[in-house]
Amino acid sequence: MTGMLEELIGSAVYGAHGDRIGKVKRIYVDNTSGAPTWASVDTGWFKDDSLVPLAGAQLSHDPEALQVNVEEADVKTAPHLEHDGLISPEAERELFEHYHIDPSQAGMAMGGRQQMRGGRRPDEGMVRSEERLAVNTQNEEAGHARLHKYVVTEEQTVTVPTTHEEVRIEREPITDRTQVGRTDIGEQDAEVTLHEDRVTVQKEAVPVERVRLAVDEVEDEQTVSDTVRKERIETEGVETDPRHPRGK
Repeated sequence: MTGMLEELIGSAVYGAHGDRIGKVKRIYVDNTSGAPTWASVDTGWFKDDSLVPLAGAQLSHDPEALQVNVEEADVKTAPHLEHDGLISPEAERELFEHYHIDPSQAGMAMGGRQQMRGGRRPDEGMVRSEERLAVNTQNEEAGHARLHKYVVTEEQTVTVPTTHEEVRIEREPITDRTQVGRTDIGEQDAEVTLHEDRVTVQKEAVPVERVRLAVDEVEDEQTVSDTVRKERIETEGVETDPRHPRGK
C-alpha cells in the first residue's frame, strides 16, 4: 500500500464532475485502520493547501489521475490545513461535517484501481452548459397618490313651507235688531294686522363623509423574455446514438 500511496504524490486531482482541483502534496492515513483518509491538495486558490477526503475516491492505471467524490465548490469552502501540516481531532471533525462524511467510512478503498480500456485514463468528456432565466421580482415605486381638498360653489334649491294671512270679507245678515245697539250713519274704519312667514337663510358647515387613501395589493402576471445561450456538442468519426441526436 505504501508504494501505491507514494504514486499519488503529484497526481492530478479531479472532482466528481471532472473539474480539475489541483495536485496531491501529501496523503494522510488513519492511525487505527491505516486507510488513506485525506489528501493535501495544492489548488492554487489559497496560500495554504486544501484537504480533500479520499472516501469514495478512485485511482486509474495512470498514476497522475485521482478522482475524488466531492465537488470543486466543496473544496473551495473547506477548512484549510494548518501550517504545521497536522490534522487535529477538532479540525478533522470540522472536515467530516463540512464534507458530510461518516467518520466510520472515511478511508479510501485500496483493493484495486479503476479499470480502463488500454490502460489509459478515462475520457473525462465535456460538460455541456446552458443559460437559464433566473427571474425575480423587486418592489419599487410606481407612482404617488394624494388627497387634495378644494372648494366649489353650486346652486342649491330648498322648498320651505310658509304661511301668510289674507283678508276676506264675511257678510252676516242681522235678523235680530235687538242684538245690535244704536246705529248711526257715518264714516267708520276697521283694521286688522296681517302676518306672513319670512324665509331666512344661514350657512353652516356640516361634516358629511371621511375620505382616506387605502392601498391594496393586487396580484398580476407579467411575461418576460430574453435571449439565452446553449452549448451544443458535435461528434466526428463516432456513430451517432439514435437516443442522443448529434448536437444535443
